[in-house]
Amino acid sequence: MLRYALASLLLALPLSLAAQTAKPNAPTAGADQHPRVVMHTSQGDVTLELYPEKAPKSVANFTQYVRDGFYDGTVFHRVVDGYMIQGGLYGRDLTQRRTRAAIPSEADNGLSNLRGTIAVARGADPNSGTAQFYINLVDNRRLDYVSNQSGLTWGFAVFGKVVTGMDVVDKIAKLPTHPQGPFVSDVPDPLVVITTANVVGEEKATPAPTASAPPAPPAPKSDATKSAPAKAKPAKH
Repeated sequence: MLRYALASLLLALPLSLAAQTAKPNAPTAGADQHPRVVMHTSQGDVTLELYPEKAPKSVANFTQYVRDGFYDGTVFHRVVDGYMIQGGLYGRDLTQRRTRAAIPSEADNGLSNLRGTIAVARGADPNSGTAQFYINLVDNRRLDYVSNQSGLTWGFAVFGKVVTGMDVVDKIAKLPTHPQGPFVSDVPDPLVVITTANVVGEEKATPAPTASAPPAPPAPKSDATKSAPAKAKPAKH
């Protein structure tokens, strides 16, 4: 059993599952049509390619959180070198943010928890994933779907992979960790903050500065205007 299981964090799976048959890598066909998300973090940028044809519910859930700005200001609260980095739920003060309803697990989609892939983090219930995600630092095939017999064999749903910025992920993995807030271990020091996240092609345009025009000179008044008394405005009752 993995020794890094914590309440409300990624569920540990038996090491006996590590010997299972390797599953295929993430798809490559039509990669130019896959949506991408850029996470700007305090350690650098990470670009993710997502696979809606393999994990439609997981991708839709993740991109909606991105579009809502949910991840802005959240942290990677769990870093285990040689395993994975996890984030997406806790703010800088390590308090949980309120999420939408959980989504059904898509762990049986044929994608494997290989190095650089991103997957839905969950609790003991396979269908308890919300906003949390993790990025695999190594091939973690023991986290793959085996059967629907139990939460232990169900595995974790991969829905994309890192296409640029894996060096940033590795740098995060090498940070020292310590207990902090509600966590007894594995919190990176310093905290790694996701400053902003956006779907590529949906960035909010910054309006270009416009030069202010000089004020127009006042229009000349006619003699009649100059001599006419100002009209009193009716009083409001």
